Amino acid sequence: MGISAKQVKELRDQTGVGMMDCKKALVESDGNLEKAVEYLRTKGLAASEKKAGRIASEGSVGSYIHMGGRIGVLLEINCETDFVARTDAFQELVRNIAMHIAATNPLYVSSDEIPEEVLAKERHIFREQGLEEGKPEKIIDKIVEGRVKKYFEQVCLLQQPYVRAEGKETVQDVISLAVSEMGENIQIRRFVRYELGEGLEKRSDNLAEEVAAAIA
Repeated sequence: MGISAKQVKELRDQTGVGMMDCKKALVESDGNLEKAVEYLRTKGLAASEKKAGRIASEGSVGSYIHMGGRIGVLLEINCETDFVARTDAFQELVRNIAMHIAATNPLYVSSDEIPEEVLAKERHIFREQGLEEGKPEKIIDKIVEGRVKKYFEQVCLLQQPYVRAEGKETVQDVISLAVSEMGENIQIRRFVRYELGEGLEKRSDNLAEEVAAAIA
């Protein structure tokens, strides 16, 4: 079937992938936008896996300060070359991820960083919750694993749903698509998030929700 320029532009606007790759994805998906997005995600993940072993020692430290200076984020994302690090696309990626962190307040980059004792404690809590809810013993392990997955989505940056996405896109999906488009290994190395008055007694509002609404 014929693929129109409008379809290609719509897919590019949604994913940020190059025009030729978008057209190929639409052709492979018979013009179905949703399937084309999934096709690009698959290709992006494949590209990410191929490049994951390559040294990424360049990159950029970016920041995001929420309006009024109430939340601040410092973030380091690495790539392979200074040339890519200086591009507008890479700088925009750094800023967008920093904004996401401001909105969602993750605790770790990935689940690999969670200390074993912390994860063991969470598993114990989820198991006790399941038993108190009267869940059958034979399915408790499955319930625990499901809640662990939800826990990862809450506290691990790469597994969180991306706040600026309309679908089920995660931060890892965003990075994988950037790898596919920029052609280099890209890794989120570390971040720190500051919230004004954190740890001090203050009014009980949800600042994270306010930030998420502001940048969505």
